[in-house]
Amino acid sequence: MPRCTHMREQKREKKSEKRAARLMALLAWAGAFSLPSIASALEWSDTSVGWRYGTQFGEPFNPNDIAKNIFSLTHADGWKYGSNFLNIDWLISDDKDPKDCTGGVCTGKAQEIYLVYRGTLSLNKISGENYKMGPVRDWGATFGIDLNHKDDAGYNSRKRMFVLGPRVMFDVPGFLDVGVYALWESNAPCSTYPGGTCTPRYRYDTHPALDITWGIPLGSTNFFFQGYLDYIAAKGLDEFGQPTAPETHLDAAVMYDVGAAMGNEKNRFKIGVGYEWWRNKFGNPYKGPAGPGAFTKTPMVRAEFHF
Repeated sequence: MPRCTHMREQKREKKSEKRAARLMALLAWAGAFSLPSIASALEWSDTSVGWRYGTQFGEPFNPNDIAKNIFSLTHADGWKYGSNFLNIDWLISDDKDPKDCTGGVCTGKAQEIYLVYRGTLSLNKISGENYKMGPVRDWGATFGIDLNHKDDAGYNSRKRMFVLGPRVMFDVPGFLDVGVYALWESNAPCSTYPGGTCTPRYRYDTHPALDITWGIPLGSTNFFFQGYLDYIAAKGLDEFGQPTAPETHLDAAVMYDVGAAMGNEKNRFKIGVGYEWWRNKFGNPYKGPAGPGAFTKTPMVRAEFHF
């Protein structure tokens, strides 16, 4: 791409991201302003702490299988006009994912905080009408943000991503939601590997994503099938001028309600097994310089406590 054309594209992307940021700020301000009324209008809420562990996680530009402990705080609720979802993961790697490699000597264990927020406005709730149609229970508009902060030698991610788009909610036991979103993403990585560099905040092309989330009880048993599947289109050139690739991220689990099986309160304590399949992680082609670390395939054990 000619330099002048690329610069024009970058300017358009910056303007697009600024518009998205202003919209998200307005929505956040409106949400904060109405927090007391939202709290009083809550129809249901669920908060949980969780833990999961796997030994075959991958990171781009790192050829090693990495063991990670992941601790999470998750909250979901439904209120007068829609729903909210918030998840914060604290990911702790083993020494195969070092914290620092300054001087060519790698030390420490990388840690990461990843925050996801999604708010959805419901057409049925806002209108007061029932727009159920065939298998579709409701229609919605979703907005949100992803933020992460990772301290590692290879990338030191500082991701910011705004999300906006329509959502369809299907009429199933539990829930099954499908969203098509526009993503405005930027990052400011800094590698301490020998020859690594730090880059100023870089904005990718605005790109679309398909998001499928579910939580479905398996008949009358105490088992649940839950997870999400994201397909994210390529986002143009990366920070180093290399083409990105579409990424597919599946995180699915079968959980068992231990408390209910023992005659105690339902949906309180669950254990289970899961699997993560993440191809071209963060848009890095796994067949390119990022190598096999950009393709995660790992089983996990999981536990959740809801309160």
